[in-house]
Amino acid sequence: MPKIFERLISQLKAKGVKNPHAVATSQLQKSGVLKKGTRKLTPKGTKRQAMGAAGRAKDRAAKASSGRKASDFKYNPRTNRAVVRRKKK
Repeated sequence: MPKIFERLISQLKAKGVKNPHAVATSQLQKSGVLKKGTRKLTPKGTKRQAMGAAGRAKDRAAKASSGRKASDFKYNPRTNRAVVRRKKK
């Protein structure tokens, strides 16, 4: 199984979701990370998996912000979120 799939399953289990394998498969197929009807990665899925958790969080934050780059963000592994990096004075 792809690592990105396994990570999502563990996150769903931690939230107490019933049938996390089905939910993870459905969501990853819907977002284009997995091929429809399978658990095999698409080219987009291969890229996203190679980013790692930090890279994906920074990418999500950059897309949600207006005009910021992924490199402007700092990753917090405890919360799986990226926040704007503070500039040094």
